[in-house]
Amino acid sequence: QVQLVESGGGLVQPGGSLRLSCAASGFTFSGYTMGWYRQAPGNQRELIARISSSGGTTNYADSVKGRFTISRDNAKKMVYLQMNSLKPEDTAGYYCNRVAALVAWGQGTQVTVSS
Repeated sequence: QVQLVESGGGLVQPGGSLRLSCAASGFTFSGYTMGWYRQAPGNQRELIARISSSGGTTNYADSVKGRFTISRDNAKKMVYLQMNSLKPEDTAGYYCNRVAALVAWGQGTQVTVSS
């Protein structure tokens, strides 16, 4: 069955870095644009980064542009999010999913940016 498993979150100080990972299974991973989403308490889940099926095109929300980098490894069915220069407002649950034709959400990984 389709499964998405996120990992790599944690508590980090402002200005720090984290690398999130997402393992996908149950669908033809290389055929889909993938994205990282985040949801802070009281807010809607938002798409913050996307990567084309080949990995050749990436797009970012203005709030993370220049600080976050999305990448993927189609052979391993993995998608990553390198997060640098983290800010307290980046605190949220982070999730990966297809950008079109969403599948069941994984459990997400919590990122907390605090001193």
